[in-house]
Amino acid sequence: MPVQSYKNHERWDPWYHFFLSPVMLLNVVYWGMRLVREPDLGVAWGFAVSCGLVVAVLKLRLNALRVQDRMIRLEEQTRVRRLLGSGDASWVDAVSVSQWIGLRFASDGEVVALARRALEEKM
Repeated sequence: MPVQSYKNHERWDPWYHFFLSPVMLLNVVYWGMRLVREPDLGVAWGFAVSCGLVVAVLKLRLNALRVQDRMIRLEEQTRVRRLLGSGDASWVDAVSVSQWIGLRFASDGEVVALARRALEEKM
């Protein structure tokens, strides 16, 4: 298994990043320009709908990323509890999602100490 790092975990989704997002943004620009040139209720509605589509596309992506972050938290909490064995794991739930995300590439030998340090020092 290759060493985990941010570089081999970042992912570009061509349909989202290179098609859907640009098309939605160009649509807003188009309707915005039309609204400035020919102020009309129909054109204003087209602009409003295009803005709504951009918001919907962004929310779809952000919600998927939020689920991914929660999965990382769950995986890391499970890993630390397994490494602690019968030791005191009461502090594990206090570590924030963003702290777990930062710790996900730590090795088994260092993750427990780093998680405690992140919690104590509010890193």
